[in-house]
Amino acid sequence: MQIDPSPSREIGIFDSGVGGFTVLHELRQLLPGVRLRYLADTAYAPYGARTPEDIQQRSLVIAEHLIASGAELIVVACNTATAHAIEALRARWPTLPFVGTEPGIKPAVAATRNGRIGLLATPATATSARLLALVERHAGAHEVVVQGCPGVVDRIEAGDLASAELRALVEHYCAPLRAAGVDTALLGCTHYPLIEPLWQAALGPSVKLLRIETAVARRAADLWGASTGEPSLAVETSGNPAALRAWLAQVLGWKDIAVQAWQPESKNGQHALTV
Repeated sequence: MQIDPSPSREIGIFDSGVGGFTVLHELRQLLPGVRLRYLADTAYAPYGARTPEDIQQRSLVIAEHLIASGAELIVVACNTATAHAIEALRARWPTLPFVGTEPGIKPAVAATRNGRIGLLATPATATSARLLALVERHAGAHEVVVQGCPGVVDRIEAGDLASAELRALVEHYCAPLRAAGVDTALLGCTHYPLIEPLWQAALGPSVKLLRIETAVARRAADLWGASTGEPSLAVETSGNPAALRAWLAQVLGWKDIAVQAWQPESKNGQHALTV
């Protein structure tokens, strides 16, 4: 069922930080006539190091803010938040569509030639019951090697995309997948496509890398329906707006994006600072 959006309504997108911009980029291509609001919970990143209870509570607070701002559909552009919070979000707002982000086990099963699949994820996603259920439901007799990757999101959030330290982390986390002989690997965090060349180099050219952000954006576009109206993009962060704006310019080349500060503790989520 498609939504019948009014011109003033929005699609809300959130992530623990900058990873969800990979999904936002796809949404802007698919829905050029839609109002979009992205919230980067940078002050609380990375979610992969948080407890499931903390992630769930934070997600509920963010969703409440996005809905108050006009969201009629929310994209949880974070694998970790999807794993630990999407059921709570759907229970709290049962009539509002939530689009989650999960590793594409089914496409990986279809793509693998030798039956061995690697999955690179945050620690919280790697140990989540939802991921385990996803693997059990779709992997069948295929072997899925799940590798948690602490520290990678921190380096990406810092804009540290080409350092020796990040390369060393990527090499370390890819080693078990190479040892297992996987021929297909899933990037199980929306941050990870931002350094896709590093993963590919560490895994080797014969390993097929799969991403999920395009499928997530297409699902949201299908639910939203027609892309008509006056487009706009609002970007908010619970962290430092100037730092996020610098990251967007440096990494994505988005040089004209205003970034607003948002704090859940402030009255009605009012914005304290714009840069």
